[in-house]
Amino acid sequence: MKAVKRTRSLPGLLLALVLAAVPVLPAVAAATGTPSASPAAAAPAAGAPAAGARAATDTGVSTIARALRERPVYVDPAAAGQLAPADADALAKKIEDADKPLFVAVLPAGYPTENLFTDLRTATGVTGAYAIRLGSRFDARADHQVLSRDAVRNLVTSVRGEPDAATQLTDFTDRALTTMTGSAPASWGSSGGGSGVSSAALITAAAVLAAGGAAAYGLVRRNRRRHAEEQRAALEKLRVVVDEDITAFGEELDRLDFHPAEPGADDAMRADYERALDAYESAKTHMAAAGRPEDVRDVTGALEDGRFSLALLAARREGRELPERRPPCFFDPRHGPSTADATWTPPAGTPREVPVCAADGARLADGRDPAVREVDTGAGRRPYWEAGPAYGPWAGGYFGGGILPGLLVGTMLGNMMAAPAYAADYGAGYGDFGAGGYEGGDLSGADFDPGDFGGFGGGFDGGGGFDGGGDFGGGF
Repeated sequence: MKAVKRTRSLPGLLLALVLAAVPVLPAVAAATGTPSASPAAAAPAAGAPAAGARAATDTGVSTIARALRERPVYVDPAAAGQLAPADADALAKKIEDADKPLFVAVLPAGYPTENLFTDLRTATGVTGAYAIRLGSRFDARADHQVLSRDAVRNLVTSVRGEPDAATQLTDFTDRALTTMTGSAPASWGSSGGGSGVSSAALITAAAVLAAGGAAAYGLVRRNRRRHAEEQRAALEKLRVVVDEDITAFGEELDRLDFHPAEPGADDAMRADYERALDAYESAKTHMAAAGRPEDVRDVTGALEDGRFSLALLAARREGRELPERRPPCFFDPRHGPSTADATWTPPAGTPREVPVCAADGARLADGRDPAVREVDTGAGRRPYWEAGPAYGPWAGGYFGGGILPGLLVGTMLGNMMAAPAYAADYGAGYGDFGAGGYEGGDLSGADFDPGDFGGFGGGFDGGGGFDGGGDFGGGF
């Protein structure tokens, strides 16, 4: 599993020192007789057309991609009425401050939509999430390393009813930034053109960098050591709970009264049984290799797969209809796949629908407390959602995608997940972000999975994203 946490590197700190030296550069440039460029002259206002901008329907994908490589928000000249420059600037600043690879484009209603997401992603060449407001319609796609397909679908659905572009795009951005992984592309931090600063000014800046370099390097090393120690402590706290889960699943397999050669056993049953055994071995292997709390996601994800395989096997043996794939019981994933959704209100929280097993569903219906998974905390045994941030990856492996933040909103763990510090340390642990490949913000060119930018299936958007007929498809 690819680590998402990026500690502040020495080059990053040196860049900060360069920025600190910027105020002195104009004075040095003036002393040498070289004018410095005005920031206002270097970049046009958000959404304002550049000199000689083409008509709205003639704005090519390459033009949009070039603009998005320079800043996260692009407003087409013909769509300027949808999003005011001040709103676009505020949205861009929010994304840049969060250091996430989120790209937002506002286009006129008549803009061609065939393969728009895929073509824009190819032209931009940057791994990230892409949101497009087209007239009054809205949709988004993302590389799976940054945001899962389920998370994108849920985020888009959650803002479809917003009354205007500014509200819709702001709400989508706020929710996406707390869920997605990766870092902003480096190109957002570059001016894209000559600054006009003299060589003398650059020499002055270099001197400032040299003076602070040794101190910066020492700070980086101390921070890295401290972070590594915090990660080890969190993993050890989590290891106890995960080992309990693995043991519980192993005991389920031991109690299972099934033999592949027994009378009535067929190939489908044997395949279910084999998948359950493989999931058990996979969970043990992943836990043995875990080096960070985020790695636990693979362990609990394997256990969730294994329990669903056992549910399929039980249904086949009993001649029942095969169960649909559902999340595990929210109150304790060891209860197995949920059978329904039930309304639950956490202490001092708001009601929400959570997936429950049959037993916990019956308890809630009778007004009783569900059988909750508790873990050790500094305040004693508490429900896992009232424990520390390390349990985010543990829960994420069971629930995955964009479902978990919604289940946990208003709880201690949910509040921690929404914090920037949590996203930096553990963000990769509670979403279905995929593994390997490029991180968000990395340059990948055309080397990406086009399936991430196609339709979500199931009739969500007509099966093909922006379809060739110029419509977003079902739901818009």
